[in-house]
Amino acid sequence: MIEINLNKIIKSYGFNRVLDEFSLEIKTGKIVTLVGENGCGKSTILNVISGNEKCDKGNISIRNGSTIGYLKQIPEVKSEEFTVKDVLYESVSDILNISEKLKNYEEKMMKLTGEKLNELVIKYSNLQEKFINMGGYEIDVQINKIINGFKINDLVDKKYNNLSGGEKRIVSLAAIMIKNPSILILDEPTNHLDIETLEWFEDFIKKYKGTIVLVSHDRYFINKVSSKIVLIERGKEIIFNGNYDSFIEENELRIEREFKEYKDQSKIIAAMKKKIKQLEEFGKLAYPGGEPFFKRAENIRKRLDRLEKVEKPIIKKDIPINFIVNDRSGKDVIVINDYTLKINENILIENINLKIDYKDKICIMGSNGCGKTTLLKRILKDNEPNIKIGSNVLIGYIPQEIEFSSNKTILEYARMYFEGEESHLRSALSKFYFYGENVFKKISKLSGGEKVRLKLFELIFSNINCIILDEPTNHIDINTKEVLEEALKEFKGTVIFISHDRYFINKVADKILYIENKNIKEYIGNYDDYKNKIIK
Repeated sequence: MIEINLNKIIKSYGFNRVLDEFSLEIKTGKIVTLVGENGCGKSTILNVISGNEKCDKGNISIRNGSTIGYLKQIPEVKSEEFTVKDVLYESVSDILNISEKLKNYEEKMMKLTGEKLNELVIKYSNLQEKFINMGGYEIDVQINKIINGFKINDLVDKKYNNLSGGEKRIVSLAAIMIKNPSILILDEPTNHLDIETLEWFEDFIKKYKGTIVLVSHDRYFINKVSSKIVLIERGKEIIFNGNYDSFIEENELRIEREFKEYKDQSKIIAAMKKKIKQLEEFGKLAYPGGEPFFKRAENIRKRLDRLEKVEKPIIKKDIPINFIVNDRSGKDVIVINDYTLKINENILIENINLKIDYKDKICIMGSNGCGKTTLLKRILKDNEPNIKIGSNVLIGYIPQEIEFSSNKTILEYARMYFEGEESHLRSALSKFYFYGENVFKKISKLSGGEKVRLKLFELIFSNINCIILDEPTNHIDINTKEVLEEALKEFKGTVIFISHDRYFINKVADKILYIENKNIKEYIGNYDDYKNKIIK
């Protein structure tokens, strides 16, 4: 059964056509992931399906009786006084409003008689039927069921705005699920979730009975849950059945096939153009008897005009980026002895004994609030008792939330770290997807992903031999992740990073430090190696 049908959707913003006769059928119970470069139209499709945006042309149909729940990428700002419980009940405000009306009717009916009473009884009866159909009498039971199911009992009385990013995502999803929608629309649902919550969320998604349309840059997550992947290119859909790994393999084959078709057709077109030119020259030489040559040339030109042109496939050209390392550090990069990490009197990690060696690629993992970021900040202080930074260790740092004090343009800022001609500087910036007029963009106007890319540029051209990263993949697309992965793998120094991006961890890490129950456990290998060890 078809749940969602998009037929030749056209959507433009100004002169920029984002979707160009985009078509997609989604069957009931399927999990479909939209992928593509930033700005390709992924979120636009989610908004069109949810009804938040209208398309310029084309048709969209949703199965009769279907209901939609939409988890947006950025959690909505709530009133300062709102608790988690308030947020959950706000999601059923329409039901609560009807409940309040029914109470008012009941009070009025106690005071009325005769015809006026009969009129109000009819109104009450109709409203009550609507209330019952909406599940009004079971709403408290449903909310408690959701609270228990999502394991947010400890959050219910907390102020919503004081929650972590991951906690807000789970509460927002819980609020949506109170109404048990048949269609879930999810925009970057795994942002800010820790590993434990990610694995719970994956299990939730796989068990969900309805239809799911999602946008995600989390390749590991897509691999686990998706049954269909839709690549958006030039405003059109390219559909692949299966998970992310099969998509990568099939897409590479598609590009190879289409490129061959393009080259073959280009040869045919070139030969036809050559023949046209040749016949026209013969016609001129045979004047006044050259008409047959011109006629043949015209026939070939008409065939050429009717020829359905094969578009040149988009071939991703990732230019490798390499960190400049002029001076290597000593073997001992960071040594921590008998150190207890605490904030005021709150102990986060007890009795830390840790040695990080030159060229280690270490990922620090653990649940939200366990002390990962605090540990990195204490290391960066460089004067913390029992934490020793080794000889000639030059650290570059990218925090979770990047702020620039400067309001220069990208080009002006980049020039502070790059020696050479502007043409060479622009070429270097292009490796980080800063092209053309984009380099004149003010830093204050940069998106989260652009800030990460600019900070990476800064580090590339700084003389460092140790990189510390706090959730570096949070705001960047898959292309930038792949470039960063290769750069870190080739980096001739030490890498220490916090991440919940399991695909990224698999690509970069050779050691895992897992924080649990106020202790650090060390595992050799990447995320899959760690997972296999704890399962055994």
